[in-house]
Amino acid sequence: MSVIKTGSIVAALAIAGVLIAAATRSDTFRVQRSASNPFEQQDPNLKGSYSGAASGKSAAYAFARNGNVGKGTIEIIESAPASRMQGPVPYLAKIIHLFIDMDRMVGSEFEAGLASLKAIAEKTP
Repeated sequence: MSVIKTGSIVAALAIAGVLIAAATRSDTFRVQRSASNPFEQQDPNLKGSYSGAASGKSAAYAFARNGNVGKGTIEIIESAPASRMQGPVPYLAKIIHLFIDMDRMVGSEFEAGLASLKAIAEKTP
């Protein structure tokens, strides 16, 4: 009988520990990823300068370097406010997030999208 009692106490403590740990988690989640300028990765000696707006529409980046990169200008012609995947986390989801890394699971989709955009941006015409 003491084995069942001890097992019950251990199980209750484990459940209580999970519930307490979940209660300390954030009430919101956010998943975001970023990528850098593909031209800078191709040539670390690239010379670049920014012009126009500090960010968003009309912001521009001019680059020049002998070699594979060449020279050119990138300008943002349209811009939307920064957005990330974010939202509330109900208590049950907090418990699940203790065991499943949702940032890594969803973030891998973001990374695949950024890799696809990078491949398109690096295509030579």
